[in-house]
Amino acid sequence: MASTSHQPGPNINPRYVAYGDESQKHYESPFLPAIRHLISTDLSEPYSIYVYRYFLYQWPDLCFMALDEKTDALIGVIISKIEPHRGGPNRGYIAMLATSQKYRGQGIAGTLVQKALDRMVEKGADEVALETEVDNIPSLRIYEKLGFLRTKRLHRYYLNGNTAFRLVLYLKSGIPWKQVGPPQQPPDYLQGDGYGAAASTGSATDVRNEDSNLHSEREP
Repeated sequence: MASTSHQPGPNINPRYVAYGDESQKHYESPFLPAIRHLISTDLSEPYSIYVYRYFLYQWPDLCFMALDEKTDALIGVIISKIEPHRGGPNRGYIAMLATSQKYRGQGIAGTLVQKALDRMVEKGADEVALETEVDNIPSLRIYEKLGFLRTKRLHRYYLNGNTAFRLVLYLKSGIPWKQVGPPQQPPDYLQGDGYGAAASTGSATDVRNEDSNLHSEREP
């Protein structure tokens, strides 16, 4: 798990591409190992190569990468999928999200999330779900600013024993939902300070922030 402080990295203007856009070219061979390395750095639980292939081979267009503008090195990635959920709504699912520690705090993860959400909407998603650790406040800020709701508390969800919240973003009316706990007014730090989806979304200041690997591929 990542530490809780870091020095700001260099400002860059990343190039964002879908894994599906690049996988048919010369990028697939170097980027799959790079994706595994980046995500495994501070992941809550380890994943085998087969987990990555499960997502990347079936939903390559729902994996977005942030590449260094000068070197094309991988500095951020989001991996997700979309499929009917238990015969009901068409559910998008954010499985993994990570950015290089050197480039955190610049809104890269927020931009990756927004790109994944936009693609899911294009593919007809009714809702989008994910899990994140209950004590990862910066991550919760980003997702809740984007409209995600806490729908379930999952005790000892991760292999390390940590508890998670399931967050769901309802994209269409008529989708049943409930929120865990009473609704609260968003705190000041979520109002008008650049966390929203419009401008380079989700800048935060903490290593366990927008860029932490917070999700599991398990989706009950």
